[in-house]
Amino acid sequence: MRLRDVCMLAAVAALTAGAAQRPQPSTGTTAGLRGLSAVGESVVWASGTGGTFVRSVDGGATWQVGAVPGAESLDFRDVEAFGAETAYLLSIGRGESSRIYKTSDGGKNWTLQFKNADPDVFLDAMAFWDAEHGLVLGDPVRGRFLILATDDGGKTWAPAPPEGMPPALPGEAAFAASGTCIAASGARHVWFGTGGAAARVFRSTDRGRTWSVAETPVTSGAESAGIFSVAFRDERHGVAVGGDYRRPEAAEKNAAVTDDGGRTWRLLEKSRPAGYRSGVAWARGRGAQALIAVGTSGADYSMNGGADWVGVDRENSYSTSFGAAGAGWVSGPGGRVARIPVPPPR
Repeated sequence: MRLRDVCMLAAVAALTAGAAQRPQPSTGTTAGLRGLSAVGESVVWASGTGGTFVRSVDGGATWQVGAVPGAESLDFRDVEAFGAETAYLLSIGRGESSRIYKTSDGGKNWTLQFKNADPDVFLDAMAFWDAEHGLVLGDPVRGRFLILATDDGGKTWAPAPPEGMPPALPGEAAFAASGTCIAASGARHVWFGTGGAAARVFRSTDRGRTWSVAETPVTSGAESAGIFSVAFRDERHGVAVGGDYRRPEAAEKNAAVTDDGGRTWRLLEKSRPAGYRSGVAWARGRGAQALIAVGTSGADYSMNGGADWVGVDRENSYSTSFGAAGAGWVSGPGGRVARIPVPPPR
């Protein structure tokens, strides 16, 4: 690692560790917040238990907190926002607990767009290319992962053709830990990571109609282990993180990278996040190589595309998200949403 990279990593660690020690404005809820979506420099949404959503439009100085009417028993594991007014929420669970809601007025009103009726369906996470076009991932049903797609802003959600999806392995599933086990990039690319019996990455280049699948070296073999989060900075360069949530301090085989669009994956061995990680994001707008990974045992930064990592803090965080302008956030238990200061591009 070059001296410049060492200095930059040290600066990042110092900045973020300091931020973790500063009091953060309360969101006004004690809900566990696993869904997180940053938009631009000042807008951020989060979601979680008790049908809860929170929103800030002033960079976290003040928060709007609410519960979706009729959804107070649901756990919103994912939120995808497109500005201060428009956001989608995804709740998890078997049968009717798996739902999709949308607001177009900043959370004043919510429309129930999809309510699952199949007792075998368990939805996990969402990914969007834009406000009109997106996918929802669900655990395998009748041997294949479920994909629901919309091309009209959620007015309709239709299952993708099952014949386009490779079979799931027995005991393979997706993790709804942070709403980030699926990621979209460009105009048509999308990926999702799996765990349990295998840690694989499924890849589509036609908005989820057909898929291929690649093995990864990330740990698997237990129902608590595998890939929990994937992130791509373009159609070729991506990262997958995870581990075993029952062993939060274990860092063996917990992260892998790709530079060929997910066709092949390389384990991070020399340097890697310091434990199980449930969320990872590219720090957009702060240099193409900047990454942050978070989990129950803390957060880590890389400033060189995952080649080298520095521990940032020991806070329990579920998810991380960066807006297009580079504003970064983490969310966690007890209603915590904290902003991450990041250095300027190298």
